[in-house]
Amino acid sequence: MRILVIGGGGREHAIAWALKKSEKVKEIYCAPGNAGIAQVAECVPIAVNQFDELIQFACDNSIDLVVVGPDGPLASGIVDAFEAKNIPIFGPRKNAAEIEGSKIFMKNLLKKYNIPTAKYETFQDFETALAYLSQQQAPIVIKADGLAEGKGVTVAATLEEAEQALRAMMVDKVFGGSGNQVVIEEFLSGQEMSILAFVDGETVRAMVPAQDHKAVYDDDKGPNTGGMGTYSPLPHIDPAIIEESIENIIKPTAKAMVSEGRPFRGVLYAGLMLTKDGPKTIEFNARMGDPETQVVLPRLKTDLVDIILASINGRLDQLDIQWDDEAAVCVVMASEGYPASYPKGRVIEGIAAAEAQGALVFHAGTAFKDGQVVTNGGRVLGVVGRGRDIAEARARAYEAVSVIKFEGAHTRSDIAMKALR
Repeated sequence: MRILVIGGGGREHAIAWALKKSEKVKEIYCAPGNAGIAQVAECVPIAVNQFDELIQFACDNSIDLVVVGPDGPLASGIVDAFEAKNIPIFGPRKNAAEIEGSKIFMKNLLKKYNIPTAKYETFQDFETALAYLSQQQAPIVIKADGLAEGKGVTVAATLEEAEQALRAMMVDKVFGGSGNQVVIEEFLSGQEMSILAFVDGETVRAMVPAQDHKAVYDDDKGPNTGGMGTYSPLPHIDPAIIEESIENIIKPTAKAMVSEGRPFRGVLYAGLMLTKDGPKTIEFNARMGDPETQVVLPRLKTDLVDIILASINGRLDQLDIQWDDEAAVCVVMASEGYPASYPKGRVIEGIAAAEAQGALVFHAGTAFKDGQVVTNGGRVLGVVGRGRDIAEARARAYEAVSVIKFEGAHTRSDIAMKALR
């Protein structure tokens, strides 16, 4: 098979790496890719939103399968566009991807079908939202309705902070049109958990769970990021709670989407909070998570190509998906200043040495310049250690991080510590 992966981050590197292991794969292309993806695929200089050019490339190069990584193209209808040309593609159609593209749609769907989530109100007008906010108590959560690269959520410790976030979204338009509407949501306390699932209509095959670290600094301090690290499995969480999340949240949501005439096919990502009242939904994404993919796919024993083809062809219910018992811990190495402005073009050294130790190094924001790998994003690398348990995997991940160098590199030092307490 000849496969085209859409995207250029750490998630797409992990997807291409997993696909490369399949005996069914002859050639992998990635658009636009990055310096690390270039090791496992031929990178093609086409942006993820250039649908006509991507379709033409697929036709010209006899592509048998397209796998979409990021949220933007899915929300814009890339699956619909490829399907119209009868090119097999893995991901939800535009009307199903709205479960991530609009937080208001997602919240209203969960409310309609009595699926556990935080209490909320939605607003289109800043003054009305501000008046409502003044009657609430902190902490409280402010969310931009549309896509914002994982940064459109503020967990405000004070009402003043909440007002600043509201003003930034609705008045200053820091997220553009994504902040035209907002969700003001009750704050949920507890542990977060991510469960990704392969979905084909009402058929749900949950992947092994992971736990992400969103805040930029240790002890969950500082602004939210796209994710500073993650790990799997979650030995400190009762398997019964994981099963409850799948049965009471993910499966009913897939069924609800079918009932709404928006059947979901692809990867559905559930961001959950384990509260004292049971698991509740924080968010749904319409694709693999980043960096969760970097610890989940290394644990997958079943051929990823078989899973994707089964989902596309409506046969996911016939597939038995197997997972490895090993643990995986991913530590993200970010540019200084991230998630705000950050420099680019800084030389990265030590990747080969880290890989020689057995680490997986997934490139998130890198490029080639003058024959060297340089930084080209906020999150630069996802360094994954594997082991018999979380402690061993974590030690190997941080050992690998210690040999990778670039100016201003920032990591959290407490990734996966919750699993060890």
